Amino acid sequence: MSKERKLVPSLILVTACFSSMAVMDSAQQPNNAKNVFGFHDYAQEESKFDTDFLAVPDAKLAGEELKTLTAVPHVAASKEDYETAVYVAGKFKAAGLDTQIVPYKAWLNLPKDVYFTAKSADGREIAKGPTREHVDGDPYQDDPRVLPAFNGSAASGDVTGDVVYANYGRPEDFKQLKDLKIDVKGKIVLVRYGENFRGVKVYIAQQYGAAGVIIFSDPADDGYFQGDKYPKGPYRPDTGVQRGSVQYMFKYPGDATTPGIASTPDLPASKRLPISRIDSLPTIPSMPISYHDAAPILEALGGAEAPRSWQGALPFDYHVGGSGSVSLHLVSKEDYAERTIWDVIGTIAGTDGSDDWVVAGNHRDAWVYGAVDPNSGTAAMLEAVHGLGTLLHEGWKPKRTIKICSWDAEEEGLIGSTEWVEDHIQQMEHAVAYFNTDVGVAGPDFEASAVPSLKRFIREVTSEVPSPQGGTVYDAWLREQTESSRQTSATGTARKRQTSPDEASIPRIGDLGSGSDYTPFLQHAGVPSTDIGSGGKYGVYHSVFDNYAWFTKFADPTFVYEQQQARVFGLEILHMADADVLPYDYVNYAKELASYISAAESRASQAGVHLDFSGANSASDKFAKAAEAVLAKQDSGTATSAMNHDLRGAEEALLDPAGLPGRPWFQHTVFAPGEYTGYAAVVIPGVNEAIDAKDAARAQAGIKSLVEAIDRATNALLHSAASQ
Repeated sequence: MSKERKLVPSLILVTACFSSMAVMDSAQQPNNAKNVFGFHDYAQEESKFDTDFLAVPDAKLAGEELKTLTAVPHVAASKEDYETAVYVAGKFKAAGLDTQIVPYKAWLNLPKDVYFTAKSADGREIAKGPTREHVDGDPYQDDPRVLPAFNGSAASGDVTGDVVYANYGRPEDFKQLKDLKIDVKGKIVLVRYGENFRGVKVYIAQQYGAAGVIIFSDPADDGYFQGDKYPKGPYRPDTGVQRGSVQYMFKYPGDATTPGIASTPDLPASKRLPISRIDSLPTIPSMPISYHDAAPILEALGGAEAPRSWQGALPFDYHVGGSGSVSLHLVSKEDYAERTIWDVIGTIAGTDGSDDWVVAGNHRDAWVYGAVDPNSGTAAMLEAVHGLGTLLHEGWKPKRTIKICSWDAEEEGLIGSTEWVEDHIQQMEHAVAYFNTDVGVAGPDFEASAVPSLKRFIREVTSEVPSPQGGTVYDAWLREQTESSRQTSATGTARKRQTSPDEASIPRIGDLGSGSDYTPFLQHAGVPSTDIGSGGKYGVYHSVFDNYAWFTKFADPTFVYEQQQARVFGLEILHMADADVLPYDYVNYAKELASYISAAESRASQAGVHLDFSGANSASDKFAKAAEAVLAKQDSGTATSAMNHDLRGAEEALLDPAGLPGRPWFQHTVFAPGEYTGYAAVVIPGVNEAIDAKDAARAQAGIKSLVEAIDRATNALLHSAASQ
């Protein structure tokens, strides 16, 4: 699934191919002369392992792995998908990992017949589709195994209605239509991709009584308005379609029939929800289309002129419709069934005698070929495994057990990872971290999101890995962000980022919302998590054109960024598995938590919602003092298993077993995907979403839940600081 990343200007791709050994000098320098957070004596204990590991991931091998993984379409639960599971399992076994292919059964749809016909007021046909995705010269687009573009979790339906254009399909867009006296009830809503998760667009349309939803990619967002379109450039061509799931994952992800329960093959039918009781699936049909197919509909729409901010890049003025100018017949016949999916789990046993796990993963399934999303991440993960396997061969063994995971059916709703977490929920309290990568490489710009306690950890790891652009990944990351900030200042345009207030002179790291496989680990099980990738001018997301040909032309022609990502991903695993003291920076967590509470206070005041934040501020202050005490103990390098257990318990303590109001599967009191954003993180969601709804009682209850969670986390930190 992956986040729909905002496209930003990329740094010039350095095409010189660095060999593994040629870059080792820069890789060795940053940390050999200093200690690393979490290690009593890094130079003595870990630096040789790091150096040996960094020499292994190979750019050429990563390219070969990517080519194999993307040779054919491999949508979840298909024969071709299983073949990729066997391939990944073979790579894990060859590296020395104890490997299993783990099946689950999930309620999944495939398209039987999905099409639309649009007519003008006089009955003339003005558009029909979907038009087959096609450009001149793409070698992958005509494979007969490419499925027609469809939405995962789409409802079946045969509906006809007047067309209404609703911009991005956000709450404020539907409210603006209401203010314009346009009722979408019984109508077909046409929305463009961007700003929120596609499932949220359908969810809001359903709440307003729409009969169906058509989602198109506007060239303003990832097409020719951004630059040359494929095959000349990297952006979406006229017929390119963005597939994707419309499951209401902001309610709960995973198999829709088994919330909170693993959908194992032997699960009795009585344990699965009947379809009538599922509330994470839409009840109105939807389909994705290209801007080639959307253009004649939009051009023919009458009614009021759309607001200026609703105008896209098609060469005419957009109108909102709803006036009878265009009628659309939408047919969505979906084949739903319980289908088998396959996770691949590789294990390296730890030696410290604890039950601790370090878990790392990437999903493998794709809507079509998935060169960028997700198999650039899979190739990087395989090269990280290659490096760990070499260390094993040389005699290294990790202190903590390592689990490397290739998830399936992520695109349909984070299914493989969610079912596995639910299957191992008791062991999750021993998972000291989950490291995710998804869109591993779309270009040269390193990106990361994490819980606040692991942001320092990511910056340290990236300071050890060489960048193809010179210096370290940390250096290149900071240069790119600094240059982007200068461009933003020069143009006066806003660049949306979620950052902490202290990140002006260091690389900025985002907060974790949803859209990838860290979701069940952090937001259901309370496992500290990170997500890394390398972005760029990626305009073919979820289309047939996200293939090996596009990747080698526009993302990473010499695979040096694949090599880079393998090194960063592998060092995350290596450092967390071998650290003496778990490298959680709760001082930073306390600072960010205080800023979230302060921002919520301001938000409530502006919204006219009167709340008492005194308890939250007091709890936050106590948490900060406990974090300082713990940091002093961590810096001493003295670690005990009890101390590490309590450090890990602080994150889990931030869970509320009752979950969020109306969304009990999501239990984290600090981070969750927004109900009306889907991807973007909403911080202290039980408070902020209630403020947005102007529900003071609910918001105050959210503050109470937050205070109780912070107090639990504070007690865990105090106990850790007192450990002997």
